[in-house]
Amino acid sequence: MTTLPRSMRNHWWWRPGWSVGRRFYTWHLTFQGQHDVHRLAAEYRTVLAPLGPSLTLIPDQWLHLTMQGINFIDKVAESDVRAILKAARAQLAAVPAFDLQLGPEVIDPEAVLLPAHPSEPVQAVRDAVRTAISDVLGEVPESADGFRPHMSIAYSAADGPTAPISKALATLDTRPAHARITTAELIVIHRDNFMYQWEPYASVPLG
Repeated sequence: MTTLPRSMRNHWWWRPGWSVGRRFYTWHLTFQGQHDVHRLAAEYRTVLAPLGPSLTLIPDQWLHLTMQGINFIDKVAESDVRAILKAARAQLAAVPAFDLQLGPEVIDPEAVLLPAHPSEPVQAVRDAVRTAISDVLGEVPESADGFRPHMSIAYSAADGPTAPISKALATLDTRPAHARITTAELIVIHRDNFMYQWEPYASVPLG
């Protein structure tokens, strides 16, 4: 594990632009049908559950790897979203499907993360999506730099010490999870319920 943060902070503060009821177009990798990922997430949920409401444990349905946002749905025309989708299909056709390993965990000040290895194929998917967005909108939101592909398995729901989390995780004896990534997902996401939840917009196959 990397150096632990001194304390945790509540992940669920309202970031600029976000509010109850607002929806956002974004690209994620999701893990439906990825049984080994669900196996590992369940093992983490078991050891972290005794910490109670200080952590938001993510159910299998909402496990995801955040990649690249577009904009709030009231800030971008759906015709542009469809054009981005068309461009992304062409770009992603050149990106091969790949295998991914998730874990072991890292404690972030706002979450317990499972880094994704190798990072390069995920970066290739993100680069393809960013090219598609740039081709349509002329610019890309979010920086190209500092991307660390990971899947969160729990979010901090309160400010407090890190020690109870690290102590709970020290009891876990497990192995990293394997995932096979064959698609990238364009989704419409919200955080109304202190959970990232979404409706699918399109699933784009990799080459």
